[in-house]
Amino acid sequence: MTTVGEFMTTRLVTMDGNDTLAAAAQEMRDSAIGDVVVTNGDDVVGIVTDRDITVRGVAEDLDPNRARLNEITSRDVITVSQYDDAVAAADLMRTYAVRRLPVIDDGRLVGLVSMGDLAVEREPQSVLADVSADDPNN
Repeated sequence: MTTVGEFMTTRLVTMDGNDTLAAAAQEMRDSAIGDVVVTNGDDVVGIVTDRDITVRGVAEDLDPNRARLNEITSRDVITVSQYDDAVAAADLMRTYAVRRLPVIDDGRLVGLVSMGDLAVEREPQSVLADVSADDPNN
């Protein structure tokens, strides 16, 4: 059995829900990532992606310098353990139509597993795996 912990990313960025959309966008740019995990203290409360900032923020006329991540955060986060089976994680993504799952260990955020991570691990010849394994182009 291949576990989530074998290929999750531990290089993740967390931000407080009171941080602005602009701050999150700048962090994503600077870190060459497409999402931030939104926390309240040590608790994971949601995820915000670059698409969320565009569709739920800018397209809705929110001022990126004033609007807070709490206003656009995807909540009801589905999480996995680093010891969970990778196939089960993929099934969760399919069931809940999500592309990323925070990895929690003893109530603490330890990583993030994405659809791209799963593709690289489970289907290395797929287009998604090829794109996901490549260096960012930004």
